[in-house]
Amino acid sequence: MNLDSFIRQHGLPSVFAESADQCYLPFAEWLEAQLARHKGSGFVLGINGAQGTGKSTLAALLREYLEQEHGRRVVILSIDDLYLTLAEREALGRDVHPLLRTRGVPGTHDVALGLSIIEQLKTLKAGDSVQVPRFDKSRDDRYPPAEWSTISGPVDLIIFEGWCVASQAVPEAELKKPVNELESAQDKDGRWRSYVNDRLATDYKRLFACLDALLFLQVPDFGAVRRWRIEQEHKLRQRSDVNANAIMSDAEVASFIRYYERITRNNIDVLPTLANAVIRLNDDHQPVSLNFPRSKC
Repeated sequence: MNLDSFIRQHGLPSVFAESADQCYLPFAEWLEAQLARHKGSGFVLGINGAQGTGKSTLAALLREYLEQEHGRRVVILSIDDLYLTLAEREALGRDVHPLLRTRGVPGTHDVALGLSIIEQLKTLKAGDSVQVPRFDKSRDDRYPPAEWSTISGPVDLIIFEGWCVASQAVPEAELKKPVNELESAQDKDGRWRSYVNDRLATDYKRLFACLDALLFLQVPDFGAVRRWRIEQEHKLRQRSDVNANAIMSDAEVASFIRYYERITRNNIDVLPTLANAVIRLNDDHQPVSLNFPRSKC
């Protein structure tokens, strides 16, 4: 593939080429080896990484590389596109807990839809197709089915990416102590975090069981997530094509990421030992190492 063209197309810094050569393309070759050995239906790769780790860009790179260099058919599915509709989340907010109106945490996705879509993608034959949902973040709602993406078969690889893909539930006792101001002020009785954790232990466990391999993008610490998300908003503020009213202040960013803090911290602790591959990032977002904690899928 033409890496320079990819960098220009995605507006990436020139240092991305070094990142690709050091970690991303070697991982792509490892992944191709897994695909070559895989028998049966489509292979499902999960990518987990906190906000700002470059999951979407990496998924796009893997797709372009594997399609151009190895003739693979690759589909990317973001867990964001599985969010419940606004009406469904408003109902959750009324019936279970007000914090569930805000999309993001486990419990705010349509897990049954995700399972159905992935199973259909895995078994698509030539001439068959499936409609894949899309979510409109500007409206905070799912696109109508008429505007979903159409994927034709067959598919060799489904890349399933998202900040909570493969996240693990924790023992109930670990939920008692709030991890931030959001939990202590707006979830005093722990109902919200208990509901989220229960969904991870049940529905989402079944969803993540479909993964054939997992790649974890490891951040230095949770503080880096906060810094990177603030930097992202600062860059948006400099663009002329972005609605200024949609840009968050530093304080709003800090408040926003509190929804994800508990699970993100647990991912940092737990997923490096569960993932098939781990790409470690430094404070400047750059990958510094690629490791394979588990040698086989």
